[in-house]
Amino acid sequence: MTDQVPPPGLYAAREPIFPRRVSGSFRNLKWVIMAVTLGIYYLVPWIRWDRGPELPDQAVLLDLANRRFYFFWIEIWSHEFYFVAGLLIMAGLGLFLFTSALGRVWCGYACPQTVWTDLFILVERWVEGDRNARLRLHRQEKMDFRKLRLRLTKWTLWLVIAMATGGAWVFYFADAPTLFVDLFTGQAAAVAYITVAILTATTFGFGGFAREQICIYACPWPRIQGAMMDEDTLTVAYREWRGEPRKHSEAAKTEPMGDCIDCMACVNVCPMGIDIRDGQQMECITCALCIDACDDVMERIGKPRGLIDYLALSDETAERGGAAPRPIWKHVFRPRTILYTALWSAVGIALVIALFVRADIEMTVAAVRNPTFVTLSDGSIRNTYEIRLRNKNNDDRLFRLSVIGDPAVRIDLEGTPYGSIEVPADTSLLQRVYVIAPPGSAPAQAERSDLRFWVEDLTNGDRAYKDNSFIGTGEQQ
Repeated sequence: MTDQVPPPGLYAAREPIFPRRVSGSFRNLKWVIMAVTLGIYYLVPWIRWDRGPELPDQAVLLDLANRRFYFFWIEIWSHEFYFVAGLLIMAGLGLFLFTSALGRVWCGYACPQTVWTDLFILVERWVEGDRNARLRLHRQEKMDFRKLRLRLTKWTLWLVIAMATGGAWVFYFADAPTLFVDLFTGQAAAVAYITVAILTATTFGFGGFAREQICIYACPWPRIQGAMMDEDTLTVAYREWRGEPRKHSEAAKTEPMGDCIDCMACVNVCPMGIDIRDGQQMECITCALCIDACDDVMERIGKPRGLIDYLALSDETAERGGAAPRPIWKHVFRPRTILYTALWSAVGIALVIALFVRADIEMTVAAVRNPTFVTLSDGSIRNTYEIRLRNKNNDDRLFRLSVIGDPAVRIDLEGTPYGSIEVPADTSLLQRVYVIAPPGSAPAQAERSDLRFWVEDLTNGDRAYKDNSFIGTGEQQ
């Protein structure tokens, strides 16, 4: 009876990746971007901005309770969500633009998963040492005191960073100094603690343990990016015609050896654990750390830099034929990227124009059609409307309401004998309004008549209007 070999599993077991430390221009650029992005994320909620009495003094605030978004001097109301939609469209177009020009450069430099994973790896390196030391610790099966101490120290620092990440996020939704005190005194709302706990757990797990698995399996962008790229897109690539055959390959015994000495430096520094010499792969996030590692080796052995470089497929074909690669600007400025830039700019300009032309006062008019009209004792026909007035100013304003259409109609405001009403600063007010047409007038006898409601700010003369209709008996004499 022969032993049966078990069938291979559907999924291969994950091999932990321990990237080696590297220095170079691209690594320095990643440090700068990490510092800037993390600085923005952690510090922005603490920036103060004076908006006057009874308004939040936080420069950037998503005030969900009052359905308002504050961004320095800009205030977005809930009914102006199209500004947020426009920003999301610009973000999408910007991602298309950068991907079509430089591949997954967003993933390699500015994606939150990349930034926090980089930060966690930095902490891991401080605590456990560089790649070889971390590998030895990982392969050590016995959990002695030293390994336990290093693990607990690393996990504690990760947990502090993760908690700061979750804490910083909730500060965007409430006054940061007040919420900070409430969180530590147990006075904050339950949703704040739940949000901090969820973000702490996900940051700790994704940045500390899952790492490249999120980019490979959870993120959909690697599978979408192919539609954004073409033969002129600059991506990290290996100049195979220059590097092959490698030093340790069989071909190197009979042919002149290429520049690649098979030192594995490009593999050892890759946070995704891939070998860029195998060609462009879905896992590659275009972080260019392999370029820094390879350039360092080339300098040491006296070979030209650029064995691994940002390279387009069209340039690869040209170089194989002995031609020089095209300048970078010709790859960046081409019809596809120009189209994305034009669309991105058009949306941005439209948002800026909409921001500056919007009025400080707004009104909405809704007719109450149950019943459609009321016949008064003197034979007049009355329609009822609900008008919502929005005062976007920082002080209380007096607004006068009027209606134009047929000169015979008149307007009454519920709760006040005057044709004006005071609306508090930076808020909205719902006012019930009655429009009355005397008996025998055209609006009273017509089935439907056009009306225009006007609101005027008595402080500065600003005006706004909304059109609606007046419902009559439909029994013209």
